[in-house]
Formats: sequence, structure tokens, C-alpha cells
Amino acid sequence: MKDNEIRLARIWHETEWRRMDAKEKQESDHVARAGRKGVESAERPTLKTIARLAGLAVPTISRALNDAPDIGEDTKKRVREIATRIGYRPNRAGVRLRTGKTNVISLVLSTEHDMMNHTAKLISSLAGELRGTPYHLIITPYFPSEDPMVPVRYIVETGSADGVILNQTEPEDARIAYLMERDFPFATHGRTKWQHPFADFDNETWARICVEMLARRGRRRIAILLPPQGQYYSIHMRRGAKEAARRLGVDLVVVEGVTSHSASIDVEKAAPRYLVGPEACDGFIMPSAMAAMAVIAAGENLGLVLAKEFDLTAKEAIPFLKRFRREILVVKEDVSQAGVFLARALIHRIAHPEDPPMQYLDVPEIPEI
Repeated sequence: MKDNEIRLARIWHETEWRRMDAKEKQESDHVARAGRKGVESAERPTLKTIARLAGLAVPTISRALNDAPDIGEDTKKRVREIATRIGYRPNRAGVRLRTGKTNVISLVLSTEHDMMNHTAKLISSLAGELRGTPYHLIITPYFPSEDPMVPVRYIVETGSADGVILNQTEPEDARIAYLMERDFPFATHGRTKWQHPFADFDNETWARICVEMLARRGRRRIAILLPPQGQYYSIHMRRGAKEAARRLGVDLVVVEGVTSHSASIDVEKAAPRYLVGPEACDGFIMPSAMAAMAVIAAGENLGLVLAKEFDLTAKEAIPFLKRFRREILVVKEDVSQAGVFLARALIHRIAHPEDPPMQYLDVPEIPEI
């Protein structure tokens, strides 16, 4: 149906709505209430229900809910609003039989993350962007002791999702090689050596900014806590920090024995070695909020004062570090925007696999200090 036909149908529907008597309007409202409340005795809302309320044909409703390019954005928005209002949910078994699709996107995550890192923000933004689309977000976890290929193989072999989102990427990530070989749609929070959909934070620029901020504070020996060796953003951080340290003539020390993925208590136990003694540093770069708090706690337990004996810079997705200690030099990482972009990029990849992959790099800004 062309957009002008849709507009005519919409005008017809609005006219008919105004002509409805009170009983008819009450019945229509009952459908909406029943859908929202899940009343068992009421008829489950269907495409026909939406079509009746929107004044459009059932095929048009179906295409609007599936984001068909030949349906106008105003029509799509109106149809989705009605679907949400009446509590419409597609029958996924039926969808899979008709189309071979699940309308499911799986976010594959390791369980090792600290609860206060940016994972919650990523999940929230992904779910929010998928709201109003045919897609439903599920979380597929795996344990640190488990082969990270296991959940990816399961999804592909069982066809339990239409696409996956991965993080903690490596330059030659075996999971991504597997997905590319099988032409299975995916997007990553992080980059690899290959071309594919991704959203990433420019950790190389961030590390360079951190060294520059600490050097401006007069810090001459700087410790950096890195993610596990081999992960691409660890390589980026190390490269950016080393370049800035060499250019500014300051010493750079990589914290050993723990990583940014280590438990905060382990980071706190490792920190004194770099706060006092022959290897003491006067500047610290922490890639997570929990690690930053752990190092500050260790320093204060030793009688050191932040912004006097040492300075610390960190990045965060949720603004709270300044409330913990206002002297922390904080750089913002916009994980919400990354989640929104990843959802859009993966949906586009599923619908248009022949198009160039959508990619987004969040370049941090130098904060005021």
C-alpha cells in the first residue's frame, strides 16, 4: 500500500472513530485494557486487532511492525504505539514457521564482570533501542572457566537467535571468525582486525589523554592497569599511554598480577606495591570505576591523600566517581550510545547483509581539570 493510500485509510479510520457510539468505543478500550492486563478470558490481541484499530490492512500492519522500507515512518510509529497500548505480542513459534526467524537478539556476556561496571548500562540501552521493534533481547552468559566459543556455537547451531552481540574482543577473535565463516549476523562492542559492525570507545586516545592530564599535574611516574593481555582494547590502551609517556618524558609502569577484570579486592591488595616503596608511582590510570576506588582505598589506608601524594584518572559510564572522591580525574564513556548503535547496526545487518557494516567509534573529550 502506498503512503497516500495509507493516509486516506487513516483519515477514514479517524472519521469512523468519531462516528463510533459509546458502546463501540467502550469495546475498543476493553481490547486495549485486556491486552495490557493479560485478562485470560479476553481475546489475545492479534494483527487483526491492530488493523481494526488503525484502519489499515493486516499485511500493512505486519510490514509496519517489521520495519518494511516502503511503509512511512509515521505509519510505523502509529502502528507500534497501538501494538504497545493493547499489549500485542507476536507468536514467536508462528513467526519462525513462516519466516525462519526468531526475532531474538542475544547479548553474550561473561559472568566475571564486576556488578558496578558498564554492563548494566549496555544492557539497558540495547533493550531500550529494541523496544518497539520486532526483536527481543536475551542474555546468554558464560563462565570464566568456560570456552567462550560454547555459547556462540550453541546459538548458531540451534538457531536460537537471529543475531548476536559480543564484547571483550581480541584482534583475531575465534568467535568472530566462526560467525563470519557461517555468515551469521553479529555486532561487537569492541574492534577486531576484520571489518564488521561494531561500536567502540577510543581507548588509545583515552589513555593518551590520561597521561597528559597526570603530566600536567606534575606526575612523573604513572601506573596503568590494563585489561587482560590480548584483548584489543588492552592493546589500544597500552599503545596510547606509551606514546604519550614517551613524548612527555614520564615513566610508564604496567601494573602486574591483576587486570581491570580482576576482583576489586585483588586490585586493592596489589596497589600498595605501586603506592609506596622503590616502585611507588604518583599517577594512576584505571580503566574501571571499581579499580579506581580500590586503588584510592589502598592509598588512604596507607595514609596517602588523593591529589596530594598521588593523582588518579579513570573512565566511567555511570557518573558517581566524583561523588566518591571529587579529586578523581574522570573521563566519560558513553556506553548508552554504544548500546543504541549496536542494536541499530545489528538489525541493519540482519535486514541488509549486503550493505557495508555500520561502525561507531566514541572519541573521548578532555575533561576540565
